Amino acid sequence: MDARSADSTTLESKANTSSEMDIDIFAVQCEECYKWRQINTLEDYEYIRRKLRDDEFVCERIEGMTCKDAEELKYDSSKAWAIDKPGLLETPRGFERNVVMRTDYSGTDVYYITSIGKKLETHAEVAAFIEANPDYSNAPLGDFDFTAPLVMEDTVPSVDVETLEPSKEND
Repeated sequence: MDARSADSTTLESKANTSSEMDIDIFAVQCEECYKWRQINTLEDYEYIRRKLRDDEFVCERIEGMTCKDAEELKYDSSKAWAIDKPGLLETPRGFERNVVMRTDYSGTDVYYITSIGKKLETHAEVAAFIEANPDYSNAPLGDFDFTAPLVMEDTVPSVDVETLEPSKEND
């Protein structure tokens, strides 16, 4: 399996703030046919990503899907792709792991949102939050992983540095 065939997320350009974009398409590549399969929910994607080190993904894991079905996503520069680390632990209950792509495509950032809406960007912030909120004490600190997915440079569109919008030359 090459670098692109790891567990992956793709970016559908959707502005979040002036400096980041939400990643809202999740995909995994089949170990047998190498086709990319879109995963419908973040929860399903996280489950597959968590299991990838021990249990290879194959098309048949998606109900009604086989390797004979057409590929759902093409690995190309029509979307910027970021490859996530396989084997990440499940996001602790009461938290949501968010990954955003920087609008200049220089990288991704990872943070956690609590069930009360607080954004946590470091292990120190997570530890302080849990200490101040005993209801979350069941969330092991080791389960929070801030490893940022790797942006696949061969899928990044040219960006106009003044507007941070994709250049017209890619159209």
